[in-house]
Amino acid sequence: MTFAAAHRYRRDDWSEEKNRAVFGASANPNFHGHTYACDVTVAGDVDPDTGMIVDLGRLDVALATEVRGRFDQRNINLEVAAFADGKLIPTGENLARYIFERMQHALGDATRVTRVVVREDDTLWAEYIA
Repeated sequence: MTFAAAHRYRRDDWSEEKNRAVFGASANPNFHGHTYACDVTVAGDVDPDTGMIVDLGRLDVALATEVRGRFDQRNINLEVAAFADGKLIPTGENLARYIFERMQHALGDATRVTRVVVREDDTLWAEYIA
């Protein structure tokens, strides 16, 4: 799944100078954007009736709601409450963990989310594994 979003790294308890020193250009007050790619891996028992671990329709709905619907064409810092100033910094690591938790909640106990990878580009990604 892909989504396009803007973000910046910033701690509201730090000065702009300290944010810039620690996060560099990623602390730009005007934000910057990426076309992210997100991979979600699930595991579980194969249903003997369907031959699937998870109903693909349910998985598609969860991805559309928890990933694309929540992040696509958004400013993550301004439009996703969990990443507002003073909360989570929208790093790839925090995005991967957040998506992992939201997907697990959406899919319930019958399926285990085991891995989420969030890529900002071909050379920069974060992976969260349970």
